[in-house]
Amino acid sequence: MAHLMISAAHKSSGKTTVSIGLCAVFRRRGLLVQPFKKGPDYIDPLWLGQAAGRPCYNLDFHTMGREEIRRSFAHRMADAELGLIEGNKGLYDGLDLDGSNSNAALAVLLNAPVILVLDTRGMTRGVAPLILGYQAFERRIRIAGVILNSVGGPRHESKLRRVIEHYTDVRVVGAVPRNERMHIEERHLGLMPSNEAEAAQRHIDRIADHVGAHVDLDRILEIAASAPPMAPPPAPLPAEPVARVRIAIARDAAFGFYYPDDLEAFRAAGAELVPFDTLEDERMPEADGLFIGGGFPETCMERLEANESMRRSIREFIEGGGAAYAECGGLMYLCRSIGWRGKRCEMVGVLPAEVQMHQKPQGRGYVRLCETDQHPWGGEDPRVIHAHEFHYSGLDSLDPGLAFAYRVERGYGVDGRHDGLVYRNLLANYTHMRNVGENRWVRRFVAHVARVRTERSGSR
Repeated sequence: MAHLMISAAHKSSGKTTVSIGLCAVFRRRGLLVQPFKKGPDYIDPLWLGQAAGRPCYNLDFHTMGREEIRRSFAHRMADAELGLIEGNKGLYDGLDLDGSNSNAALAVLLNAPVILVLDTRGMTRGVAPLILGYQAFERRIRIAGVILNSVGGPRHESKLRRVIEHYTDVRVVGAVPRNERMHIEERHLGLMPSNEAEAAQRHIDRIADHVGAHVDLDRILEIAASAPPMAPPPAPLPAEPVARVRIAIARDAAFGFYYPDDLEAFRAAGAELVPFDTLEDERMPEADGLFIGGGFPETCMERLEANESMRRSIREFIEGGGAAYAECGGLMYLCRSIGWRGKRCEMVGVLPAEVQMHQKPQGRGYVRLCETDQHPWGGEDPRVIHAHEFHYSGLDSLDPGLAFAYRVERGYGVDGRHDGLVYRNLLANYTHMRNVGENRWVRRFVAHVARVRTERSGSR
């Protein structure tokens, strides 16, 4: 089970670009590469997944237990030849003072050797104490190599290599020259119309060419192969289907934030996911339930407004009592309007609120929610939920009579105190859920869809 972690001294060091390039170039070599992303994220995994040709899975201490992380990792690695874990932020960064949820803690848990990506802009001799400090800070971490990123040229690279070789025992396994063409705009992959997917692949190919030409690929494979073997965890018990239902799911340039293992959980629960395009299709497909995930609806708001027939069909489904669930961007779409950059566009209009985009995030990071009695899905478990949020928008003119499914114990949600707007059989929240051991939300939603279908058919 060859695997390694790509981490950095701090965020914005270029580790995502390097990770994408490595996934793509090793895939070119014919290897089955399984990518992972530490922490909650949608955008990086979309790039990593396309580069590797396999879905990228998130490993997150906030939402997953340690054994669950080990099981998930081993399960996804079962048919892979190389596992590549991209860290988030810096190697030792995390919520807790003791580093128990840091990238380093994940590397220890999974016996993963670490390759440190270093942003070398403006740095020469100072690279040595940086590496020595990172080695000494946590002795259980094995920094098996460094990749020098944003190198200024051959002279700069030569100085850095001489310093590292003189003062440390860490091997330089790559020196990637600065190249602005490698920059990735966040709102690209997964949020594109299908006719732009080739542009994303061309960008991945450019990254692979650049990274592959400046790293020691054979040495990186040796480092990955040096990972100590992990004891295989018990095989997960197959989940019994909850109900046979059809759930329409928005998959287009406006809405694309879905965890691949959550979608797999829908199928395991007995649900058929029916994708539709809120921008191009005339109406949502015939279905028992509706799921609209996160995304960037503000960037498509004029096209969303122009597709009046789609907005009307969704409104009719929800007003007619159809079971629906929406997260973040999906919540925004279901409100009356979205305002951004001095323009306002009409949206579906089932939630009595106006969305306003802001310059700074209104909610960002991990959340902890406590369910209220207004939660429409029923059931006793879970009552406390660990999840995450990231939104620049806020809700104005919200009808004070609406019920909330959650009290916010950590985070912001809708108003700093509540999240999860409940209207008829719709639940819409800013929080992004993950279907993990302590929050089997997918099975609960599928059961809710089946229950509502029965109630609606009985009332006709």
